[in-house]
Amino acid sequence: MKKIIVAAFALVAIAFAPETFAQKNPMVGGAAMYPTKNIVENAVNSKDHTTLVAAVKAAGLVETLASEGPFTVFAPTNAAFDKLPAGTVGTLVKPENKATLTKILTYHVISGKYSASDVMAAIKKGKGTATFTTVSGGKLMASVDAGKVKLTDENGGTAYVTIADVNQKNGVIHVIDSVVTPK
Repeated sequence: MKKIIVAAFALVAIAFAPETFAQKNPMVGGAAMYPTKNIVENAVNSKDHTTLVAAVKAAGLVETLASEGPFTVFAPTNAAFDKLPAGTVGTLVKPENKATLTKILTYHVISGKYSASDVMAAIKKGKGTATFTTVSGGKLMASVDAGKVKLTDENGGTAYVTIADVNQKNGVIHVIDSVVTPK
């Protein structure tokens, strides 16, 4: 009888394991984000990141962000892109502006995998501010404001992390509420 009860518990545990596993990673844009998929494979499923995905495609960065990495991506939502002046996104995705678009997008990427706890440790070590060098070569500062991680770009613009630690096969995504821009 004990063996039957143990077997029943094991079957229940196995049945719920995939759902529990998926819940460890946050849902983004109404879609499950799977740590077994790469940044691009997950991002294309987020309804909140269609503008970012279109921009990544226009800049020719799909292959890079699908590569081994690891990368830390601060991913602006569609609402973040909507905060830009009217026509900005449309202008940036034009072929003649590919270099500018690439610079802006790679400013949202840090080489290496930095979890939320890694970012917080860097902020603590920096006595309140951590400075990260982005893939574009620019500097992005992180601090804490009202209990949230705040990013400050080279122009003084800010963005807040709204969803942290969306783990990917080739890094991690932190969703942000504004687009940050390099000088």
